Amino acid sequence: MLRTIFNKAATPFLLVLLFLTSNAQEDRPGDYLPKEFHAGRRAALREIMPDNSVMVVFAYPTRTFSNDVDYFYHQNPDLYYFSGYKEPHSLLLVFKNKQTDASGNAYDEVLFVQKRNAKAEQWTGRRLGDEGAKSQLGFQEVFNGEEFRKFNIDFSKFDKIIFDHFPVDVPASKTDSADLFHLMQQFKEKASIPEDYFKESRFDTKLYQELTGKLREIKTPEEMDLIRKAVEISCQGQNEVMKALKPDMSELEIQGLHEYVHKKYGAEEVGYGSIIGAGDDGCILHYMENTKTKIGNEMLLMDVGAEYHGYSADVTRTVPATGKFSAEEKQIYQLVYDAQEAAFRVLKDGAKWADAGAAAKESIAEGLLKLGIIKDKKEVGKYYPHGLSHHIGLDVHDRGYSSTLKKGMVITIEPGIYIPSNSNCDKKWWGIGVRIEDDALIRENDYELLSSFAPRKIEDIEKMMAEQSVINNFKLPPLKSTEKKKAF
Repeated sequence: MLRTIFNKAATPFLLVLLFLTSNAQEDRPGDYLPKEFHAGRRAALREIMPDNSVMVVFAYPTRTFSNDVDYFYHQNPDLYYFSGYKEPHSLLLVFKNKQTDASGNAYDEVLFVQKRNAKAEQWTGRRLGDEGAKSQLGFQEVFNGEEFRKFNIDFSKFDKIIFDHFPVDVPASKTDSADLFHLMQQFKEKASIPEDYFKESRFDTKLYQELTGKLREIKTPEEMDLIRKAVEISCQGQNEVMKALKPDMSELEIQGLHEYVHKKYGAEEVGYGSIIGAGDDGCILHYMENTKTKIGNEMLLMDVGAEYHGYSADVTRTVPATGKFSAEEKQIYQLVYDAQEAAFRVLKDGAKWADAGAAAKESIAEGLLKLGIIKDKKEVGKYYPHGLSHHIGLDVHDRGYSSTLKKGMVITIEPGIYIPSNSNCDKKWWGIGVRIEDDALIRENDYELLSSFAPRKIEDIEKMMAEQSVINNFKLPPLKSTEKKKAF
C-alpha cells in the first residue's frame, strides 16, 4: 500500500513515519482522559493563579536503567495533568492573562514538544510532534522544543514566575539542543533565574506546590473512573493471590502473580515497587527485595497497587500463608482492623486529617497495652512507626495541600503493627507484621470504601483463601539449569 502513495524518491524514513502515524491509534484503550479534561484543568489553574503570573511546568528527566538502556519513561504528573502530553523533553507555559504575539494573536498557554523524527521513532516509539499535539491534545500554540530558544517572551514583566524546584540530575545530550537540560537552561537565561531563586518571592516554588496541590487533591469524575479501575484491579490481584497462596511459594513468585493479574486487566504499571514480605520481611515498611524463596507458615504482608492510565491504587492485605490465622496472628490483626475502623468513623468532608490519625494511634496503643507488648501508650511508636494516610492519584503519594479532609479527596487509611524478631516483648509475637490499607473517597457526610472488593475481616480472608484460584493450575516445568550437573 505504501508504494501506491510514495514515488520512488521516497526515503525509508518517510515510509516509517507514515506507518507509525497511520497505525498509532489502532487497537488501543479508549478510556484515556480526554483532551477536554486537561483543558479544563488548565482553566481551573488560571482561575487560582495570581494576576500577571505565568506557571512553567517541565517534563521529568529520562532515567538510565543500565548502560545505554533507559527506564520506561514516566511523565511529570503535573505536566500530564495539565496537558495530556506523555513524552520527555517538553515544557508547558500557562499564563493568567492573555498574551499577544507579533501578529496580534491572543494566547494564554504554549506547549513545547519533541520534534518528530522518523529514525528515532523507529527505535524508541511514536512522537506526537507539534501538529499531533495540536490535533490530539487540543492546544492552539504548540512548537517544537528547538523553537523555545528563539521564542519571544519577556519574563521580566510578570509579577510571579511559578515553577517547581529544578531536579539536580538532568542528563545533557551532546546532540540535542532541545532536550530537557537545554530547555531548563534556556528558561533560566530568559527569566534571569538566580542560583538562590528560592529566596526571591517573585520566583515562587511554594506557590507551585500550593496551586497544584489544591487542584490535584480533589478528584474529578473523569479521574474517579480511572482510580476506581486501578483499585478494583489491585483488589482482584489480592483476591487471586489469597486463593492461590501456598507455603512453598516465594515472595518473588507472589509478586509476579499480583502483577500478572494487573496486566491481564490492562494496568500498564505498578504505582510503586511491590512489597511482598513474609514474617520479619513484613516488618520492614518499604521492603521491596522480595527474595525469600519460601514464605513458609508466616504472616504475609502484600502492599501492591496497580497503575491504570497513570492513576495508582494502594492496597495492602496481610494474610496467613497457611490459610488460617494463629491465635497470636489473629490478636494482632484484629488490633489493626479495629484501628482502621476507628479512623474510618472520622472520615467526612471537613474532618481533620490529624483526628483520624489520632483515633487509629490511640486504638493501637490501647490494644498493645492490653496484650502486654508495651508498658506505656507512649511506646506505641515502636510498633506503629508511620502515619495513617496519604492522597492517591497520579502519584501514589499524591499532591495535596489542605489540612482538612474535603469531598472528592481519595486517600489511604493504613494502620499497622510490626513486631520484628528480638523485639522487647514475648517471643510469641516476634515476626508478626500486619498492615491493612484501603482507599477511600471522601464524601459530604461519610466516605466510600473503594477497595471493598478485597476482604478485610479475619473470617472473610480465611474464607477467600479456602477457594480455588484460576492460577492454581498454572505450573511450569523446572529449569534445566537448576538440575545437578554431572562431574567432568
